[in-house]
Amino acid sequence: CPLHRMRTQYPKHLSAFPYLGLRQYSLTFCTFDRGERFVAGEVVSRVSAQVLRVARETDFVIIAACYMPDHVHFVIEGTSEVSDLKAFIKRAKQYSGFYHKQATGETLWQRYGYEHIVRDNESLKNIVRYVIENPLRKQLVNDVTEYPYTQSGKYSLAELIDFAYDRREK
Repeated sequence: CPLHRMRTQYPKHLSAFPYLGLRQYSLTFCTFDRGERFVAGEVVSRVSAQVLRVARETDFVIIAACYMPDHVHFVIEGTSEVSDLKAFIKRAKQYSGFYHKQATGETLWQRYGYEHIVRDNESLKNIVRYVIENPLRKQLVNDVTEYPYTQSGKYSLAELIDFAYDRREK
């Protein structure tokens, strides 16, 4: 069935998982047609402002965000029992996409994104480190401190790097 094949092309949420509460997630949203949208500070600022707004509205904190030219990585954490990942994803893409289209006339996001539930046996620091090292792997910078589009709603950039590399005071 063509419809079935089309549905299976896209990542699905886990049917038995509630996506609610005090959980941590790693998310990746790709831009529409993988267009390089995040190469100007004004675009990143506009999108980031909406994502941070949604995080506040849905009881999440953005631990780390890295806006690559054609996609963005987020590491987020629910801060209450009613933190709803599906609501966060929907609103973050909806709000940021709306304001981006108003400003540029361009569609911002691909329809689907990718999520990873951080499990108890995984190191959040390793996931954050992977996210903030993305510009290094793509050879956009020589040091994580040089990339202008890495941010956090919880930490300053220096604190985020200290957290990722386990250099924070205990």
